[in-house]
Amino acid sequence: MSPEVRPMDGQALQATDRTVDGDLQLDAKSFRCITKMTRVRQFYVDNLRGHLDATLAAANSTTGAVYPPGSVIQLVPGEAMVKRDKGFNATTHDWEFFELDVSKDGTQVRKRGFADVVNRFGGNCFGCHVAARPEWDLLCEADHGCAPIPVTRAMIGALQRTDPRCENPALSPEDAEALKQLNELVKPAR
Repeated sequence: MSPEVRPMDGQALQATDRTVDGDLQLDAKSFRCITKMTRVRQFYVDNLRGHLDATLAAANSTTGAVYPPGSVIQLVPGEAMVKRDKGFNATTHDWEFFELDVSKDGTQVRKRGFADVVNRFGGNCFGCHVAARPEWDLLCEADHGCAPIPVTRAMIGALQRTDPRCENPALSPEDAEALKQLNELVKPAR
């Protein structure tokens, strides 16, 4: 069980699936092959409301921006964050975090919420993203104020290129080596 994360105001977050008027109804079908999304630097974006241009404008801003509702951000296939409608959760700036199981058969939502979603490296999603400076709307990149993650760009790229929901090319020797190193990193201690 992950530790409880409390924002700066000290209030515990509640991980409930509540909606506000007109908000998105999200399920496993909301998430698709990561490489079918639009690449921005090292991550991928989409917009479930069809407002991809607005999501791209926020992602490509050099000074920061608030992402529009419906924005989906994914660094690796097994994790996502989705911008919900204003009022969904003020503490998370209306972002909801998802841990996903992906296979050739599609996507399953393993866990979703605010403070209780933990990635495969044991990191609490909100706990890391809350460190982003305000102008970045909880998005973590190298210079946004978040702590670095324990994976290399090669590992991230290999995970993206081997998303089992995609029609993947043959595994390159470089991707095979990066995935081997990643598996060593996430192996449970004996």
